[in-house]
Amino acid sequence: MEVILLEKVRNLGSLGERVKVKSGYGRNFLIPQRKAVYATAHNIAKFEARRAELEKAAAEVLVAAQERQARLTRLGIIKILAKAGDEGKLFGSIGTRDIAEAIVNAGVEIQKSEIHLPMGVLRQVGEYEIEIELHSDLLTVIKVHIISEA
Repeated sequence: MEVILLEKVRNLGSLGERVKVKSGYGRNFLIPQRKAVYATAHNIAKFEARRAELEKAAAEVLVAAQERQARLTRLGIIKILAKAGDEGKLFGSIGTRDIAEAIVNAGVEIQKSEIHLPMGVLRQVGEYEIEIELHSDLLTVIKVHIISEA
């Protein structure tokens, strides 16, 4: 299936590119999320007419993400209290939802889908570096310090 991307998609392409994707990925994710449209002659002409408008909107989204990145870096270390045993092992775990909630409580709006935990959830007390993808072009790293509740 060939689609035209309406925004930059990580590991796929940028705005305006025509790419071939598996039909399920196109039908079930890209098109419903309005990240792409089918690459028909009608849609290609329609896209070219709207190209400048879409590029301007993409630039505005990038600027907003850069502002959020600046606010995130000003926060410094995010501290999360969690119940832990004597050896520092948590009772439960800290996941993307908990990290996003702590960041929102600190004053920066963020979605849990923007947080990446490549090694999985955090299960030990300590300090971790967490990647946050605010935009497909903008990746920032913050420090999360998990502290044992006494």
